[in-house]
Amino acid sequence: MDQLLPDRETNVETPNPIGLDGIEYIEYSTSHPQALGQLLERIGFRPVARHRSREVLLYRQGSMNMIVNAHAGAGGARGPDETPRISAIALRVRDARVAYEYVLDRGAWDIPMHAQVMELNIPGIHGPGGSHIYFVDRYREFSIYDVDFTLIPTVDPKPPAPTGMHYFGLVQYIGIERTADWIEFYRELFGFGVLPDEQRFGILPKGKVLASPCGRFHLQLIEPLPSNVTGAEVEMFQRIGFGTPDVLATAAAMRGNGIEFFETELTHTEARGALTRTYLGSVLFELVHAEPSRREVAR
Repeated sequence: MDQLLPDRETNVETPNPIGLDGIEYIEYSTSHPQALGQLLERIGFRPVARHRSREVLLYRQGSMNMIVNAHAGAGGARGPDETPRISAIALRVRDARVAYEYVLDRGAWDIPMHAQVMELNIPGIHGPGGSHIYFVDRYREFSIYDVDFTLIPTVDPKPPAPTGMHYFGLVQYIGIERTADWIEFYRELFGFGVLPDEQRFGILPKGKVLASPCGRFHLQLIEPLPSNVTGAEVEMFQRIGFGTPDVLATAAAMRGNGIEFFETELTHTEARGALTRTYLGSVLFELVHAEPSRREVAR
């Protein structure tokens, strides 16, 4: 993601058809949850709760929720892979059922819900690369975690974000000549708008950047270069972008916990952004200079 406007607002005015209000959680699936959990702790997340009936842990930092899912069905029919992948995102919306029906009416593919006893039915649709996109309207005084999770004793359930990190968005890899298709997908279903090419964030100015209608997060769509096309390209959520008001301070804090960053002539840590090295075969994170919104500060 690429260079930032000071207050994180965008110049794109779009309607908000489903009452989108940011990201509730991002989920990784993996058959090695301890290794991924240790990595998340090194970047400031803390485990705060366990799922009541599944091998799922909730990690938290400030306003961000991250789920590590090692349940047998997390990665589809074959189960979670050893290499972690972003398998789901949950979007905060005004009314989950209304949002779900709205996107289905516009061509989204639904996910059959198989909630067990005492579990919430969270409506969702298929996203890129076999991932799921869920809709959550319980995220204020009463949340989805109050039903499905049990707090870990003696742990602070709301650990702070010491360097002000918050979700800035996600980077999605897409197939060759698929940019227009995915722009239409996010525009038609959710009301995303495309930012002008000159409006960039961070240090990796590639692809197209989309702004959510709520102004809370972004998506960056990246096609492979024609010279790199192999015929086996996989569309997927590839990495998470964290916003922070001080990239250099956040990177220094992560380095203190053993996190390394790409430092090359073209990709290196600077005040605009930074990119971690790849861990566990697939996991890397991007830092983007961005002030948290007033709502994120208040959480």
